[in-house]
Amino acid sequence: MSFDQDLLSIQEMRDAVTKAHEAQKVYETFSQQQVDQIVKKVADAAFRDSERLAVMAVEETRMGVAIHKKMKNQVSSRDVYESIKDEKTIGIIHRDHVSKVTEIAYPFGVVAAIIPTTNPTSTAIYKTLIALKSGNAIVASPHPRAANCTIEALKVCNSAAIEAGAPEGLIGWISKPSLEATEQLIKHRLTNVILATGGVGLVRAAYSSGKPAYGVGPGNVPAYIEKTANIAKAVKNIIDSKTFDNGTICATEQAIVVDQNVKEVMIRELKKNHAYFVEGEEKRKVEKIISPMIGQLNPHIVGKSALEIADMAGIKIPEDTRVIIAEEDRLEKSAPFSIEKLSPILALYTAANHEKAKEICIGLLNLGGRGHSLSIHTNDFQVAEEFASAMPVSRIMVNTLASIGAVGATTGLKPSFTLGCGSYGGNITSDNISARHLINIKRLAFVTKEATIPQESTRPIFSVNSEVEKVQEIVGNVLANLKMDKKSMDKNDLTRLVQKVVSQIQK
Repeated sequence: MSFDQDLLSIQEMRDAVTKAHEAQKVYETFSQQQVDQIVKKVADAAFRDSERLAVMAVEETRMGVAIHKKMKNQVSSRDVYESIKDEKTIGIIHRDHVSKVTEIAYPFGVVAAIIPTTNPTSTAIYKTLIALKSGNAIVASPHPRAANCTIEALKVCNSAAIEAGAPEGLIGWISKPSLEATEQLIKHRLTNVILATGGVGLVRAAYSSGKPAYGVGPGNVPAYIEKTANIAKAVKNIIDSKTFDNGTICATEQAIVVDQNVKEVMIRELKKNHAYFVEGEEKRKVEKIISPMIGQLNPHIVGKSALEIADMAGIKIPEDTRVIIAEEDRLEKSAPFSIEKLSPILALYTAANHEKAKEICIGLLNLGGRGHSLSIHTNDFQVAEEFASAMPVSRIMVNTLASIGAVGATTGLKPSFTLGCGSYGGNITSDNISARHLINIKRLAFVTKEATIPQESTRPIFSVNSEVEKVQEIVGNVLANLKMDKKSMDKNDLTRLVQKVVSQIQK
């Protein structure tokens, strides 16, 4: 008997969401201590299996480098845990005795988590930890090309959570994911919030689902090497970052922008670090393999090594090549080297000064990286701050590897695998998403000052006597105040005028 796989996937999703909803109702009664114990057990279990899960991810997706994916798994388990372990996320989380306001946290409920193929196991671990820490359940939709390794990571987390006392069903997933099941997951009546990491289409679907959603935009990250930089260190950082997991992190550098007067030195350092420059026919061949259609990245190069990409392009490069580079001066989607490449390929732009460098960086960001990240290498603090103010990005990494610096591995940024792009990128937040983004806060506010509310008078501002004598008295007073000759005035006319004025005032 044959079954419709889409229908099976949808039914599995519905069952998982229902179980997660029921489990979360139990879980939300847990104390902060109980929740923290479960989160720690999950983080420890994921950290222990970080290498095994990394190998599974590379074998299944054919993307990236196992030792680097192991590091990602370690950051998503250990570093994420260390960053959230002391946060209060359950019940009363803050008392302000001066303002007499008490803050009480409550969870969203069921988190729908979209998991990408580029960082499957690390993203699954990270999203599970921040969901559980904030009192939520989670149902994950893996990418079809990374389903097995993603589910294995979720199973590791689930077993540890249940062993620590979590209700069954708190962590769920779709074992045979489909686009239809994912779309229905984010719209399901029991889904309360969405964590969308993936392609632009899925992120847009999350935002249009009618549910609260955290999504991220693409990251076409420029790396500016300013004239005061330590060139050798800057180049090493960029090459190490670009080759980290073969460029699959969205915060990885996509283009170098260098000051003209340090360009020659920088190129020598790039070659020392095994960068291979293409030009002429070789450049055209690589361009075709980067983007067969204008503005669209070839998915087959994502997470591949420089040697594999060269082979696809039909060019011969040295065996020790780490990164392929081409000089470029165009800032347009029809220039393949200028777009986000998610692989060890870099464009090189030359700037006459740092003002021109700004223009180039903004041009690159406008091609698809607005709101995400920028890297700068400089020893001039003023220049760093100037770029931070001018660039339409949410995070600026200085003198470090952009890829892992953005996710908090080499910087003080919050460890995270979902990086908000703010209003520049059409996102609701510019933060590195963490547990605090998955709680709501109610506020108990006591009186701190009394207020006297003025009451509207029921008595008319003017009281009109219907007797003519009263009106005439008013007229007389007006004439007296004006020191006018009463005999020269027509009292009847004036009387009618006063009556009309008073009548109008009373209306």
